[in-house]
Amino acid sequence: MGTLRNHVGADVWIGRTDHTERRSSFRYHQIVEPMELHAPRETFSTNTCAIIGFECEEGVRRNQGRLGAANAPNAIRQALASIPWREAEGHRLIDAGNVSCSNDKLEEAQEALGNAVSDLLSNSTTPIILGGGHETLYGHYLGVRKHIGPDASLGIINIDAHFDMRPYDTQPSSGTMFRQILEQDSNSSYFVLGIQRFGNTQELFDIADELGTRYILEEEMHAEQMDDIVSSLHAFIAEQDYVMLTLCTDVINAAFAPGVSASSPFGLTPMVVRDLIRTVAAHKKTLSFDICEVNPTLDENGRTVKLGAYLTNEAIMAFMRRNMDDAGT
Repeated sequence: MGTLRNHVGADVWIGRTDHTERRSSFRYHQIVEPMELHAPRETFSTNTCAIIGFECEEGVRRNQGRLGAANAPNAIRQALASIPWREAEGHRLIDAGNVSCSNDKLEEAQEALGNAVSDLLSNSTTPIILGGGHETLYGHYLGVRKHIGPDASLGIINIDAHFDMRPYDTQPSSGTMFRQILEQDSNSSYFVLGIQRFGNTQELFDIADELGTRYILEEEMHAEQMDDIVSSLHAFIAEQDYVMLTLCTDVINAAFAPGVSASSPFGLTPMVVRDLIRTVAAHKKTLSFDICEVNPTLDENGRTVKLGAYLTNEAIMAFMRRNMDDAGT
């Protein structure tokens, strides 16, 4: 068997405990609830986020990247564990375990992740997917598309240094997913922020243009330009029925994120990335979020893992606050 859905051990969610009963003192490890993977389906409130990991780097291997991202899901959980939980009573955080890829069966693992994401969405939860290589995105997409049906328009927002639109006629990888989607799904649109001018060949820019990709170059993304960028995001989202968000951490400047599969010397600052996540996750059309390419094997003093956890926390908090606002209207 090439794919396995498994529980996360209790030893992963361990952190500082300031108080055992006062919720205002709680941290993530005191809030998170394990989901029974084979129990009867439970429908949660809309104030529930569900973490699911994708322990896979087969796509990175096929793309000739540096290996290690398969270790990221539990590493990010461990870094999340001690972050203070800042949401009110009634919000829930579920851990739905990990989908693992073995024996090089990438496509099987992506399908399994897609089924898990679809199930979570059907249970009224917001999936928070911890990759894995950026091939995580394709499984994420399969689940969202299965949930919303073939006819709904889907906007995919990617924070990334690379288009990931290489040919896939030989085999899919972590560098092919968006071309796969756009060529096979006429109801999907793609907007990528943080593109490196010299991180993509001219052919990839040409393919992006041919397939109607919208993009903003890294050199055009600075804090003083965020108002214009946010306006562009809102315009793109307005055209879609649903939106999904993916973050490839190689978009972040290597000084802040050295532990990634393909580092970016001229990448974005964490503050800009945080603003993008807050903007997209706060929108009611956004269904889900994934973070990819964190590589603990290549990290320095856990800096990238910790940054990945903090950015994941930003997504969770934005979803929670949005859902609470919706519930109150």
